[in-house]
Amino acid sequence: MNVLRLSDLNAADVRAIWGRVDSSTGALEGTVAWSFDGKGIRTRTTFVQAFRELGLSFTELPDLLKSGERVSDLAGYLDPFYRLYVIREPDHGRLADFAAASSRPVVNAMSSEGHPCEVLTDAHFIDSRLMPIERARICLWGPPTNVLRSWHELAGVLGLSVHHVCESRFHEAKDGVTFTESADFSADVVITDGWPSGVDAPGSSLTGAHLKLMGHPKLLPTPPFSIGRELSLDPVTYPGFVGYEQKKLLVPVQKAILCHAADG
Repeated sequence: MNVLRLSDLNAADVRAIWGRVDSSTGALEGTVAWSFDGKGIRTRTTFVQAFRELGLSFTELPDLLKSGERVSDLAGYLDPFYRLYVIREPDHGRLADFAAASSRPVVNAMSSEGHPCEVLTDAHFIDSRLMPIERARICLWGPPTNVLRSWHELAGVLGLSVHHVCESRFHEAKDGVTFTESADFSADVVITDGWPSGVDAPGSSLTGAHLKLMGHPKLLPTPPFSIGRELSLDPVTYPGFVGYEQKKLLVPVQKAILCHAADG
């Protein structure tokens, strides 16, 4: 099965992926095609580690989907050589078209529309280390990004209750998501992401006063974070910062996603 958007999964899929994290994930045979747009230091590091731990060979195909070749032709020629694809590609539409044309599972390592592996990891952290995620009071902070859109999708899949604090011009109708411009509610965890390129949102940075107003929740900034943009404070100085080691969960969750995709 493909893992392109969290809205393509159901609650059973999410729980099945998380259920593999703390169990023996096993191994996968074959070769993964690996195409990675941009730097993505952490995602690149952890996926390569996941491939190695699963026993997968991997071949890097730079700019796979930036070719002018039809996706049907790309898939037709490449599918015989690969067990699955892991692709980081800004053009989500072309990524989705390639996945539809391919007979192999395709995992979205980040696109313009979503960052499903990152969000499944952070949600697993909340569910396994803080509290059952259905009970968690989750706050998303800042203009919508691919990460925050994936959180919107997960809220719909799992029936979560999420507050998203951002300017009114960004408010949308989303199942399970309450859009607001103020932090006048209690939260258990606040999630931020870097502002999209070209977005200027003066006065929208998360401050210590906002965190105090929400009851001193845990702070989970999506790296790379920028102090002075989405954050006005250094998260390392905040007692509720979840810490750098929280992202170690990327490897086991990515391994679980790969196995789930390959089995589906």
